[in-house]
Amino acid sequence: MILYSLCFFIIGLILTMRGGDVFVDSAAKIAEASGIPRFVIGATLVSICTTAPELTVSILASLRGASELAVGNAVGSVACNTGLILGISALLAPSVFSVREAKTKGAVLICLGVLTGCFCVDGVINSGEALGLFTLLFAFLAMNLQSATSIENTHNDIKINKLETFFMFIVGAISVVLGAKLMVDHGTRLASMLGIPESIIGLTLVALGTSLPELMTTLSAIRKGHGMLSVGNIIGANIINLSLVVPASTLASGGVLAVEPEVFVRDLPFAIILIGISLIPPMFHGKFFRIQGLSLILCYFIYISVLMRAV
Repeated sequence: MILYSLCFFIIGLILTMRGGDVFVDSAAKIAEASGIPRFVIGATLVSICTTAPELTVSILASLRGASELAVGNAVGSVACNTGLILGISALLAPSVFSVREAKTKGAVLICLGVLTGCFCVDGVINSGEALGLFTLLFAFLAMNLQSATSIENTHNDIKINKLETFFMFIVGAISVVLGAKLMVDHGTRLASMLGIPESIIGLTLVALGTSLPELMTTLSAIRKGHGMLSVGNIIGANIINLSLVVPASTLASGGVLAVEPEVFVRDLPFAIILIGISLIPPMFHGKFFRIQGLSLILCYFIYISVLMRAV
Protein backbone atom coordinates (compact mmCIF):
# COMPACT_ATOMS: atom_id res chain seq x y z
CA MET A 1 0.00 0.00 0.00
CA ILE A 2 2.79 2.45 0.86
CA LEU A 3 4.66 1.63 -2.37
CA TYR A 4 1.43 2.03 -4.37
CA SER A 5 0.76 5.50 -2.93
CA LEU A 6 4.40 6.52 -3.36
CA CYS A 7 4.33 5.59 -7.07
CA PHE A 8 1.21 7.66 -7.73
CA PHE A 9 2.68 10.52 -5.69
CA ILE A 10 5.72 10.56 -8.01
CA ILE A 11 3.51 10.37 -11.13
CA GLY A 12 1.59 13.37 -9.82
CA LEU A 13 4.84 15.28 -9.29
CA ILE A 14 5.97 14.62 -12.88
CA LEU A 15 2.58 15.63 -14.31
CA THR A 16 2.58 18.84 -12.30
CA MET A 17 6.13 19.80 -13.30
CA ARG A 18 5.67 19.13 -17.03
CA GLY A 19 2.21 20.67 -17.08
CA GLY A 20 3.55 23.79 -15.36
CA ASP A 21 6.00 24.41 -18.20
CA VAL A 22 3.30 24.14 -20.87
CA PHE A 23 0.91 26.22 -18.78
CA VAL A 24 3.34 29.12 -18.34
CA ASP A 25 4.43 29.15 -22.00
CA SER A 26 0.82 29.30 -23.19
CA ALA A 27 -0.16 31.99 -20.67
CA ALA A 28 2.83 34.13 -21.69
CA LYS A 29 1.85 33.82 -25.38
CA ILE A 30 -1.71 34.87 -24.57
CA ALA A 31 -0.42 37.92 -22.68
CA GLU A 32 1.94 38.93 -25.50
CA ALA A 33 -0.65 38.51 -28.24
CA SER A 34 -3.44 40.31 -26.37
CA GLY A 35 -1.37 43.15 -24.93
CA ILE A 36 -2.78 42.43 -21.45
CA PRO A 37 -0.06 42.72 -18.77
CA ARG A 38 1.36 39.43 -17.52
CA PHE A 39 0.40 40.37 -13.96
CA VAL A 40 -3.28 40.60 -14.97
CA ILE A 41 -3.13 37.31 -16.90
CA GLY A 42 -1.45 35.67 -13.91
CA ALA A 43 -3.90 37.14 -11.39
CA THR A 44 -6.99 36.00 -13.30
CA LEU A 45 -6.70 33.27 -15.93
CA VAL A 46 -3.69 31.47 -14.45
CA SER A 47 -4.66 31.83 -10.77
CA ILE A 48 -8.21 30.58 -11.35
CA CYS A 49 -6.81 27.43 -12.99
CA THR A 50 -4.10 26.84 -10.38
CA THR A 51 -6.61 27.30 -7.54
CA ALA A 52 -8.81 24.48 -8.83
CA PRO A 53 -7.15 21.87 -6.53
CA GLU A 54 -7.83 23.98 -3.40
CA LEU A 55 -11.44 24.49 -4.48
CA THR A 56 -11.98 20.80 -5.24
CA VAL A 57 -10.33 19.51 -2.05
CA SER A 58 -12.13 21.99 0.24
CA ILE A 59 -15.58 21.37 -1.26
CA LEU A 60 -15.14 17.59 -1.08
CA ALA A 61 -13.93 17.90 2.52
CA SER A 62 -16.96 20.04 3.43
CA LEU A 63 -19.38 17.59 1.80
CA ARG A 64 -18.03 14.73 3.92
CA GLY A 65 -18.13 16.84 7.10
CA ALA A 66 -14.39 17.47 7.44
CA SER A 67 -14.64 21.26 7.81
CA GLU A 68 -11.27 21.39 9.62
CA LEU A 69 -9.61 20.10 6.46
CA ALA A 70 -11.60 22.52 4.26
CA VAL A 71 -10.68 25.68 6.22
CA GLY A 72 -7.16 24.45 6.97
CA ASN A 73 -6.55 23.83 3.27
CA ALA A 74 -7.66 27.34 2.24
CA VAL A 75 -5.80 29.21 5.00
CA GLY A 76 -2.78 26.91 4.79
CA SER A 77 -2.61 27.47 1.03
CA VAL A 78 -2.53 31.25 1.54
CA ALA A 79 0.34 30.84 4.01
CA CYS A 80 2.18 28.44 1.68
CA ASN A 81 1.59 30.58 -1.42
CA THR A 82 2.84 33.71 0.31
CA GLY A 83 5.56 32.41 2.61
CA LEU A 84 7.11 29.69 0.51
CA ILE A 85 6.20 30.31 -3.14
CA LEU A 86 6.24 34.12 -3.25
CA GLY A 87 9.27 33.95 -0.96
CA ILE A 88 11.11 31.78 -3.49
CA SER A 89 10.04 34.10 -6.32
CA ALA A 90 11.25 37.23 -4.48
CA LEU A 91 14.50 35.57 -3.44
CA LEU A 92 15.43 34.17 -6.86
CA ALA A 93 13.97 36.81 -9.19
CA PRO A 94 12.67 39.95 -7.44
CA SER A 95 10.26 41.66 -9.84
CA VAL A 96 9.31 45.27 -10.44
CA PHE A 97 5.70 45.67 -9.32
CA SER A 98 3.39 48.59 -10.14
CA VAL A 99 2.68 50.62 -6.99
CA ARG A 100 -0.91 51.04 -8.14
CA GLU A 101 -1.38 47.30 -8.66
CA ALA A 102 0.27 46.55 -5.31
CA LYS A 103 -2.00 48.98 -3.46
CA THR A 104 -5.27 47.90 -5.08
CA LYS A 105 -4.71 44.13 -5.12
CA GLY A 106 -2.89 44.27 -1.78
CA ALA A 107 -5.79 46.13 -0.18
CA VAL A 108 -8.24 43.46 -1.38
CA LEU A 109 -6.06 40.63 -0.05
CA ILE A 110 -5.40 42.28 3.33
CA CYS A 111 -9.11 43.10 3.68
CA LEU A 112 -10.00 39.47 2.93
CA GLY A 113 -7.54 38.22 5.55
CA VAL A 114 -8.86 40.55 8.24
CA LEU A 115 -12.52 39.86 7.37
CA THR A 116 -11.96 36.10 7.46
CA GLY A 117 -10.38 36.49 10.88
CA CYS A 118 -13.32 38.55 12.14
CA PHE A 119 -15.80 35.97 10.82
CA CYS A 120 -13.91 33.13 12.55
CA VAL A 121 -14.15 34.69 16.03
CA ASP A 122 -17.34 32.79 16.93
CA GLY A 123 -16.04 29.49 15.54
CA VAL A 124 -18.24 29.38 12.42
CA ILE A 125 -18.57 31.09 9.04
CA ASN A 126 -22.21 31.43 8.04
CA SER A 127 -23.78 32.00 4.64
CA GLY A 128 -24.06 35.79 5.10
CA GLU A 129 -20.37 36.08 5.98
CA ALA A 130 -19.48 33.81 3.06
CA LEU A 131 -21.43 36.14 0.75
CA GLY A 132 -19.41 39.08 2.09
CA LEU A 133 -16.15 37.30 1.19
CA PHE A 134 -17.56 36.31 -2.20
CA THR A 135 -18.43 39.94 -2.98
CA LEU A 136 -14.75 40.86 -2.78
CA LEU A 137 -14.01 38.31 -5.52
CA PHE A 138 -16.19 40.35 -7.90
CA ALA A 139 -14.37 43.54 -6.85
CA PHE A 140 -11.03 41.87 -7.61
CA LEU A 141 -12.17 40.58 -11.01
CA ALA A 142 -13.64 44.00 -11.86
CA MET A 143 -10.27 45.64 -11.09
CA ASN A 144 -8.48 43.24 -13.41
CA LEU A 145 -11.06 43.73 -16.15
CA GLN A 146 -10.67 47.50 -15.87
CA SER A 147 -6.86 47.16 -16.04
CA ALA A 148 -7.15 44.99 -19.16
CA THR A 149 -9.62 47.22 -21.01
CA SER A 150 -7.79 50.47 -20.20
CA ILE A 151 -4.58 49.33 -21.92
CA GLU A 152 -4.01 49.94 -25.58
CA ASN A 153 -3.41 46.72 -27.40
CA THR A 154 0.06 47.25 -28.86
CA HIS A 155 0.78 43.61 -29.56
CA ASN A 156 -1.81 42.75 -32.19
CA ASP A 157 0.93 42.17 -34.72
CA ILE A 158 2.24 39.17 -32.78
CA LYS A 159 1.15 36.04 -34.62
CA ILE A 160 0.21 32.96 -32.66
CA ASN A 161 -1.82 29.90 -33.44
CA LYS A 162 -4.78 30.73 -31.19
CA LEU A 163 -6.35 27.28 -31.28
CA GLU A 164 -3.05 25.52 -30.55
CA THR A 165 -2.14 27.98 -27.78
CA PHE A 166 -5.54 27.63 -26.12
CA PHE A 167 -5.36 23.82 -26.42
CA MET A 168 -1.90 23.71 -24.84
CA PHE A 169 -3.06 26.09 -22.07
CA ILE A 170 -5.93 23.69 -21.24
CA VAL A 171 -3.65 20.62 -21.44
CA GLY A 172 -1.14 22.29 -19.14
CA ALA A 173 -3.84 23.31 -16.67
CA ILE A 174 -5.36 19.81 -16.59
CA SER A 175 -1.93 18.22 -16.13
CA VAL A 176 -1.12 20.55 -13.24
CA VAL A 177 -4.47 20.01 -11.50
CA LEU A 178 -4.48 16.22 -12.07
CA GLY A 179 -0.89 15.91 -10.89
CA ALA A 180 -1.66 17.95 -7.78
CA LYS A 181 -4.72 15.78 -7.04
CA LEU A 182 -2.64 12.60 -7.24
CA MET A 183 -0.06 14.12 -4.90
CA VAL A 184 -2.71 15.28 -2.41
CA ASP A 185 -4.68 12.02 -2.41
CA HIS A 186 -1.69 9.74 -2.00
CA GLY A 187 0.34 12.14 0.12
CA THR A 188 -2.57 12.43 2.55
CA ARG A 189 -2.90 8.64 2.60
CA LEU A 190 0.77 8.30 3.46
CA ALA A 191 0.47 10.92 6.20
CA SER A 192 -2.59 9.19 7.66
CA MET A 193 -0.63 5.95 7.88
CA LEU A 194 1.85 7.85 10.06
CA GLY A 195 -0.93 9.03 12.38
CA ILE A 196 -0.78 12.76 11.59
CA PRO A 197 -4.03 14.61 12.63
CA GLU A 198 -6.43 15.71 9.85
CA SER A 199 -6.27 19.43 10.76
CA ILE A 200 -2.46 19.40 10.55
CA ILE A 201 -2.63 17.47 7.26
CA GLY A 202 -4.90 20.20 5.89
CA LEU A 203 -2.63 23.03 7.01
CA THR A 204 0.60 21.44 5.79
CA LEU A 205 0.58 18.49 3.40
CA VAL A 206 -2.75 19.17 1.66
CA ALA A 207 -2.08 22.92 1.60
CA LEU A 208 1.35 22.35 0.08
CA GLY A 209 -0.03 19.77 -2.33
CA THR A 210 -2.85 21.97 -3.57
CA SER A 211 -0.37 24.86 -3.85
CA LEU A 212 1.92 22.81 -6.10
CA PRO A 213 0.34 24.28 -9.27
CA GLU A 214 1.31 27.75 -8.04
CA LEU A 215 4.79 26.50 -7.07
CA MET A 216 5.45 24.79 -10.40
CA THR A 217 4.00 27.75 -12.31
CA THR A 218 6.26 30.09 -10.31
CA LEU A 219 9.41 28.03 -10.92
CA SER A 220 8.59 27.75 -14.64
CA ALA A 221 7.86 31.48 -14.86
CA ILE A 222 11.13 32.39 -13.10
CA ARG A 223 13.12 30.09 -15.36
CA LYS A 224 11.51 31.59 -18.45
CA GLY A 225 11.80 35.21 -17.30
CA HIS A 226 8.08 35.83 -16.65
CA GLY A 227 8.37 37.05 -13.06
CA MET A 228 5.22 39.20 -13.07
CA LEU A 229 3.14 36.28 -14.32
CA SER A 230 4.28 34.40 -11.22
CA VAL A 231 3.52 37.28 -8.82
CA GLY A 232 0.07 37.82 -10.33
CA ASN A 233 -0.66 34.11 -10.07
CA ILE A 234 0.25 33.95 -6.37
CA ILE A 235 -1.66 37.10 -5.34
CA GLY A 236 -4.67 36.09 -7.42
CA ALA A 237 -4.62 32.56 -5.98
CA ASN A 238 -4.58 33.93 -2.41
CA ILE A 239 -7.54 36.19 -3.13
CA ILE A 240 -9.47 33.32 -4.73
CA ASN A 241 -8.67 31.02 -1.78
CA LEU A 242 -10.33 33.40 0.67
CA SER A 243 -13.09 34.83 -1.54
CA LEU A 244 -14.16 31.67 -3.41
CA VAL A 245 -12.81 28.52 -1.73
CA VAL A 246 -14.01 29.47 1.78
CA PRO A 247 -17.51 30.63 0.65
CA ALA A 248 -17.91 27.57 -1.60
CA SER A 249 -16.95 25.30 1.31
CA THR A 250 -19.50 27.09 3.51
CA LEU A 251 -22.22 26.48 0.92
CA ALA A 252 -21.18 22.82 0.53
CA SER A 253 -21.40 22.31 4.30
CA GLY A 254 -25.00 23.53 4.40
CA GLY A 255 -24.46 27.24 5.05
CA VAL A 256 -22.44 26.92 8.27
CA LEU A 257 -18.74 26.10 8.18
CA ALA A 258 -17.18 25.11 11.52
CA VAL A 259 -13.78 26.70 12.21
CA GLU A 260 -11.35 25.48 14.86
CA PRO A 261 -10.13 28.10 17.40
CA GLU A 262 -6.53 27.54 16.26
CA VAL A 263 -7.40 28.97 12.83
CA PHE A 264 -8.27 32.33 14.42
CA VAL A 265 -5.54 32.30 17.07
CA ARG A 266 -2.64 30.81 15.08
CA ASP A 267 -3.15 30.25 11.34
CA LEU A 268 -4.81 33.45 10.12
CA PRO A 269 -2.45 35.74 12.09
CA PHE A 270 0.54 34.00 10.47
CA ALA A 271 -1.10 34.31 7.03
CA ILE A 272 -1.80 38.03 7.54
CA ILE A 273 1.78 38.65 8.73
CA LEU A 274 3.11 36.91 5.62
CA ILE A 275 0.79 38.97 3.40
CA GLY A 276 2.03 42.16 5.06
CA ILE A 277 5.71 41.24 4.60
CA SER A 278 5.10 40.46 0.94
CA LEU A 279 2.92 43.40 -0.10
CA ILE A 280 3.77 46.44 2.04
CA PRO A 281 7.22 47.10 0.45
CA PRO A 282 5.87 46.98 -3.17
CA MET A 283 3.06 49.34 -2.13
CA PHE A 284 5.67 52.03 -1.49
CA HIS A 285 8.69 51.05 -3.59
CA GLY A 286 7.12 49.33 -6.61
CA LYS A 287 9.31 46.23 -6.42
CA PHE A 288 10.20 43.16 -4.41
CA PHE A 289 13.48 42.67 -2.57
CA ARG A 290 15.55 39.55 -1.94
CA ILE A 291 15.49 40.23 1.79
CA GLN A 292 11.69 39.99 1.56
CA GLY A 293 11.97 36.56 0.00
CA LEU A 294 14.32 35.40 2.75
CA SER A 295 12.03 36.84 5.45
CA LEU A 296 8.95 35.17 3.96
CA ILE A 297 10.61 31.74 3.75
CA LEU A 298 11.97 32.04 7.31
CA CYS A 299 8.58 33.12 8.67
CA TYR A 300 6.85 30.24 6.85
CA PHE A 301 9.20 27.67 8.35
CA ILE A 302 8.64 29.16 11.81
CA TYR A 303 4.91 28.65 11.18
CA ILE A 304 5.49 25.03 10.14
CA SER A 305 7.60 24.41 13.25
CA VAL A 306 4.75 25.81 15.41
CA LEU A 307 2.35 23.41 13.68
CA MET A 308 4.67 20.48 14.22
CA ARG A 309 4.85 21.22 17.94
CA ALA A 310 1.05 21.13 18.03
CA VAL A 311 0.90 17.57 16.65
